[in-house]
Amino acid sequence: MMAENTEIKNRIRLGGIDENNFFEACALSVREEQKAFVAPPVGIVARGYVYRDCGARVFTILLDEKVVGLALVREFTDEPLGYDLQQLLIDGQYQNMGCGSAALGLILDILRGERKYPCVEICVKKDDSAALHVYEKAGFTDSGYVDPDCPDSINLILRF
Repeated sequence: MMAENTEIKNRIRLGGIDENNFFEACALSVREEQKAFVAPPVGIVARGYVYRDCGARVFTILLDEKVVGLALVREFTDEPLGYDLQQLLIDGQYQNMGCGSAALGLILDILRGERKYPCVEICVKKDDSAALHVYEKAGFTDSGYVDPDCPDSINLILRF
């Protein structure tokens, strides 16, 4: 298993979203039971546009040259300052291969390297055990904050 994850890690890279890969990205799909945990791909791309004044970035997650996922990061523009990892989606066919963990590592490397903010936060549904495992493995911990609009979620934070 470890050799497979290392091989996948070496084949994952991040890209942008543009007219050349928009339809491929929007065709991504998670498993039926995961649809309550993540926005549909077109919603992720739309949020990137809506949050453009907050430094939003939509990343395509590529395995070799195939789009297998999307991620959305924006900046908190009020206190506390930091990054907000709003969405991380891996197509159902490519889950449990290490693609999500590898992509998360690349995203965190970019954010850490910018040295603009001291932390990144993410809000995860308590029932999404697979996502919680990925984030905790990457070093995220419970921030202790409970969003009154999302009481069924855990707010995780990773300090750089």
